[in-house]
Amino acid sequence: MTRRLRLWLLAAGGAGLAALLVAACLDLPSFGGRGHPYGDRAVRAALARHTANVISSVNFDQRAYDTLGEMGILFAAVLGCAVLLRQTRDEHRAAPAPAEVARPVRRYALLVLPVAVVTGLYVIAHGQLSPGGGFQGGVVAATALHLLYLGADYRALERVRPIGVFEVADALAACAYLVLGLAALLAGAAFLANTWLPYGTFDTLSSGGQVPLLNAAIGMEVASGVVVLLAGFLDQAVEIVDENGS
Repeated sequence: MTRRLRLWLLAAGGAGLAALLVAACLDLPSFGGRGHPYGDRAVRAALARHTANVISSVNFDQRAYDTLGEMGILFAAVLGCAVLLRQTRDEHRAAPAPAEVARPVRRYALLVLPVAVVTGLYVIAHGQLSPGGGFQGGVVAATALHLLYLGADYRALERVRPIGVFEVADALAACAYLVLGLAALLAGAAFLANTWLPYGTFDTLSSGGQVPLLNAAIGMEVASGVVVLLAGFLDQAVEIVDENGS
């Protein structure tokens, strides 16, 4: 494909996107009003299904199908990076040499690590009740593990981060989201419809029907995907060298 053709395709795609955005903006409610029809409907739907966090209700109930697409984008991005960063034939692994870590850094990292992991899990578990959820909590939990790399060394991180386990967990979490959608179909509802489980008591961990289950699946998928993604980059920076030793 020539550069000229690529520019024409970019211009055509940009023009189409601009036209859609303009059409959407023209149909928006008036600016500055006290109420908003979309917000009012989202709040009513969240309350009707006993989900205290309206954002989670939107993500995992009212537009759970869109969230499936977002999860697919992340899954594809992690898979693509894993393929691109894989070890090639002209590369080999060299055992990483331990680096000297300042004592205050070591203390702080090892002290904060369990707190950060528990915080990430808490954010995931309470996603239907308070701000946060699977996307945010998954990133917190995944990055918290890497405090071991900062506070100790890469080999210590590798012992608590078996990549094969996290790759399987990433795939299982993505499948779990789909299985929950199929369960709604088997129950006689629409795909991913939040109508086949009891809604529970408002403002408790078991409230919201299938919202906490979808939220947990997303948290597991995001956490596992981020661990696999960071592992690929860290391997390239720490362990993998080419034939020239660089």
